[in-house]
Amino acid sequence: QVQLVESGGGLVQAGGSLRLSCAASGRTFSTYSMGWFRQAPEMEREFVAAIRWSGSSTYYRDSVKGRFTISRDNAKNTAYLQMSSLKPEDTAVYFCAAAKLQFGTSARLYDYWGQGTQVTVSS
Repeated sequence: QVQLVESGGGLVQAGGSLRLSCAASGRTFSTYSMGWFRQAPEMEREFVAAIRWSGSSTYYRDSVKGRFTISRDNAKNTAYLQMSSLKPEDTAVYFCAAAKLQFGTSARLYDYWGQGTQVTVSS
């Protein structure tokens, strides 16, 4: 069982930055790929970014490439999402998720989910 807790969300002006953190419980964090997803009101949950369990590969949705960076620190059991040049359309609840020895963009790959953290970008 893996428990995930996100933090770092908040209100920021357009063009600003935020760093989200996802703290994981357990001693097997290094065997899980980590993903970030987001869900805006009345919208489907969508993939944002993922990082392989080893940290050797990352993947981003097109709309965040060059603005968001996913990373992880396996010694701290924590994944991060650094978000820069934020836009109002980035406003959503952001969720982190963990996938055991799998790597991809589909939410169905992910076994564990956090409770989400709100990110609001004002224009």
